[in-house]
Amino acid sequence: MKISALIVDDEQPARDELAYLLKYFPDVDVVGQGKNGIEAVSLVAELNPKLVFLDVQMPGLDGFGVIKKLLDQGNRPPYFVFVTAYDHYAVRAFEVNAVDYLLKPIERNRLEKALQRVRGMVEASESAFQKLDRLVHMIEERPAPASSKLVVKSGNRMVLVDSSDIIYATIQDGVISIVTKDLEGQSNFRTVEELQSNLDPNIFWRAHRSYLVNINRIKEVVPWFKSTYQLKMQDRRETEIPVSRAQTRKLRELLNL
Repeated sequence: MKISALIVDDEQPARDELAYLLKYFPDVDVVGQGKNGIEAVSLVAELNPKLVFLDVQMPGLDGFGVIKKLLDQGNRPPYFVFVTAYDHYAVRAFEVNAVDYLLKPIERNRLEKALQRVRGMVEASESAFQKLDRLVHMIEERPAPASSKLVVKSGNRMVLVDSSDIIYATIQDGVISIVTKDLEGQSNFRTVEELQSNLDPNIFWRAHRSYLVNINRIKEVVPWFKSTYQLKMQDRRETEIPVSRAQTRKLRELLNL
């Protein structure tokens, strides 16, 4: 299992030294280097690395600013290992869920410990995906329930939608929206509870108070911060839906996490 890594530091010698040390770890593939925070944000979007070694103090946008920008974009962030010459940033680094915190000059054995943590998190993430795949296959093998249709208002049309085609439903400002692969529209149900009572309870799960998801239409389970998860769905936008803390245990039961 290769771990793609990005190195970001405003000092070229520091980048070169870390790149040299990483050559001792054949499962780590350095895919790029950046010299400031703005470049880091751009390179993460372009290269999609699993891991970023990130300097804290950089001109313009510091390491914490990089993480904030990436989170504001709403995409799944990589794992971060902070690299700095100052130990007083350590507490703040772990507050933003950095995997580890390395002090310069970096020692090879300390780097190895950081990479062991990263490997554990990557393997746990991939294991969750495999369990999801098994769950979907188990569901597909069940006898199909009688098909039920729902009315969805889309523009000036009233469309009949098979419940099995619903990817997820969400409520905002008292209006329930239903999303399928080819359609988005409004439901005539007034509450998520009312909609849920008309759907197969073995298929539709209340992942969050504002979201009802079709577990057959989950594309990916994304480990998130503070031991929570997001569900990447199979709609055209690959919407990421948060799993509430109250439902995290249910998700773990479903996937044996």
